[in-house]
Amino acid sequence: GVAMWRGAAAGLLCLAAAWLWGRGFEPRARLLSAAELRRYRGAPGEPGLYLALLGRVFDVERGRKHYGPGGAYSGLAGRDATRAFASGDFTPAGLVDNVSGLSPPELLSIHGWLSFYSNNYEPVGKLVGRFYDENGVPTETLREVEAAIEEALQFQAESEQKKQQFPPCNSEWSSAKGTRFWCSRQSGGVHRDWAGVPRKLYSPGSQGSRCVCVRSSGPPWGHTDSSQHSDRGDLDNPHLEQYKGCHPLAEQCIL
Repeated sequence: GVAMWRGAAAGLLCLAAAWLWGRGFEPRARLLSAAELRRYRGAPGEPGLYLALLGRVFDVERGRKHYGPGGAYSGLAGRDATRAFASGDFTPAGLVDNVSGLSPPELLSIHGWLSFYSNNYEPVGKLVGRFYDENGVPTETLREVEAAIEEALQFQAESEQKKQQFPPCNSEWSSAKGTRFWCSRQSGGVHRDWAGVPRKLYSPGSQGSRCVCVRSSGPPWGHTDSSQHSDRGDLDNPHLEQYKGCHPLAEQCIL
């Protein structure tokens, strides 16, 4: 999905997430059973058109052409198919509410859809089952999913910051010249007022390295006072390694 919350501080993310979980679902909200929800698939004679996501039920009548009978997303109607929002699997096997084993990007996709429905459709209530008990109280499963989404949001905010600090290099390969890495003021899609020099970045816990552009002057990332530091930007960061056979301050490298 689109990188939401770009560059926002992790603290704001937590607030936003907390607001989203709490929004519009007061204890008086209607409680539906799975059997009741199945009657809301928008067919003639049925009472309406609903879908559920993480146990929250939304009235999607306004999106009838998508969710109603014959619509591209009609499989989502009348049930909680949370997993399909992450996997894109709209077969009967995929239209389920079991969310165990999803990756952080998949969890972020669910979070994105939840804010989409919260902002665009009317909340109806809660579905009794995997995510809410018969009193409408969140289950342990829902609490675990929410905690995992919080973590994914925080990780995403940190990755965005990392990308500002160490934007990816441009690279191209040709059989004649080999691989060329170079840095520009837009490389990696990060617009900035410095180009930087190519370095290998090793991330703790992951195999291999990737090429990033490193600021070579001024104080290190996160420090504003250059009098306390050498004027070498992030060149002394312990996770970086020079490319052998390249001038340490060259803006491009051919290997």
